[in-house]
Amino acid sequence: MSVHAGTDAGTFARRARSFAAIHAGRATETLVSNLHARVETITTGAGDLPVSVHDSRSGDAWVCSPRSTYADYAAEECARHAPGWATPLALHAIPSIGRVLAWAGIDHAVTINNWLVSTNLYPPLALVDTTAVIAEAVERWPRHALWFRSLNEHDSVDWLTALRAGGCKLVASRQVYLYDDLASLATRHKNLERDLAFLGKTQLRHCPDADIVEADYLRIAELYASLYVGKYSRFNPQYGPELFRLWHRAGLLEFEGFRDARGQLVCVVGLTHQGRTCTTPVVGYDTAQPREAGLYRLAIACAFRACIARGWRLNLSAGAAGFKRLRGGVPSVEYSAVYARHLPRRTRAAFGVLSGATCRLGVPLLRKFRL
Repeated sequence: MSVHAGTDAGTFARRARSFAAIHAGRATETLVSNLHARVETITTGAGDLPVSVHDSRSGDAWVCSPRSTYADYAAEECARHAPGWATPLALHAIPSIGRVLAWAGIDHAVTINNWLVSTNLYPPLALVDTTAVIAEAVERWPRHALWFRSLNEHDSVDWLTALRAGGCKLVASRQVYLYDDLASLATRHKNLERDLAFLGKTQLRHCPDADIVEADYLRIAELYASLYVGKYSRFNPQYGPELFRLWHRAGLLEFEGFRDARGQLVCVVGLTHQGRTCTTPVVGYDTAQPREAGLYRLAIACAFRACIARGWRLNLSAGAAGFKRLRGGVPSVEYSAVYARHLPRRTRAAFGVLSGATCRLGVPLLRKFRL
């Protein structure tokens, strides 16, 4: 193992301990109002992987609830993106699919390496014995399917290969946007170049991470909810200010944004990283402000600038596909690897259908409509 890999693993283990200290034994809904799950851990050579244990509660956030991901949230996405002629059919069919998935027990889900965010970052595979992890998880949670979310063919092909070899089925989820060399991309994509220049031209006051104060956590929660819950979906995790305070003070999130003349945050981005890969689980802005204010551009440009300064790659997750493509983002389909060999036949059959439908039908649609 290289020196860098050893350093990355050490950082991962420290973060995992901090995460467990916050969540283990605590009712998750006290920090994320639409999330009812237990947080436990599995010990590996990379550290104690966080594990969410979900026991089939409808309406929960998609980061722990497969039914919310593949039925409820999917219905909203179809209504938003599908051609007009297809929308009534989708809105009729998808709830029926949700009922079938619920009957099959899909929402009895243990998600391994789940940090309760949209994009989970993984430690080096060389430090994790996936066979041992699956065996322990089956023994501890014999009535739950085992999920490994946030795997894509660019960043985590080794994890995908190992988990498939270990008996997991792949279930496609969404298309994320990756940036390998932002410094180079900024010289070739005018939109990205303009966004970075905009950081120095706005009349708003820059707020670095060191200037985040206690009163800001409530405002960050409001800005995040305005975008991800109000504009997008009630099935996105509804984070509370206490969660942001705990994650930030534990070093799990780094915030950056801009304040108005009154000193109030009007846009913010929350960054986290593992190794050289960074992601943005928190983005928010005042959606009541006119689009011309460019608040979303400013928040994302903060992430671009941070990654350039530190030599990080950026996984900018899903959504706002056109915006991300215009700035050089490379689309990559994201998958979950699901182990269900220990479960009843009807549950295994449901996962087989879900795998086939998402990989054979869903992936071509994601690519065709450039979602």
